[in-house]
Amino acid sequence: MIEQTVLAEDEECRFCLSYSGRRIITEGKFGFAAWDRHPASEGHFLVIPYRHFSDYFDITDEELVELWGLVAEGKRIADEKFNPDGYNIGINVGKWAGQSIPHLHIHVIPRYKGDVENPKGGVRGVIPQNKLYAFKPD
Repeated sequence: MIEQTVLAEDEECRFCLSYSGRRIITEGKFGFAAWDRHPASEGHFLVIPYRHFSDYFDITDEELVELWGLVAEGKRIADEKFNPDGYNIGINVGKWAGQSIPHLHIHVIPRYKGDVENPKGGVRGVIPQNKLYAFKPD
């Protein structure tokens, strides 16, 4: 069982609040894509469902299809605007995976040649000692 991050009773979810400063890229019936307020790189955006739930594995089939469509549409827009060399896509599920906002959101992080010394391992870098590995065929 995944330990979930929960809000205090008096705390409101920042993704459920509607505010004028949100920089929406595209939206649909079940969610939207918006530029990240604290980008890891130029063009970093989030895809966020309107329904409040924290665990990716609680997504409905309709949400799943649309949210990944928003990832693709946001990527097309980021490509045109920033021309990155690659992307990392990630979802933190649970406190121990680094989820700090208990509302599902998909990070789409553009990558650029030379932004790190050695990009090998990509998302495996969340556990630094396991990032670099050598393929060993059977």
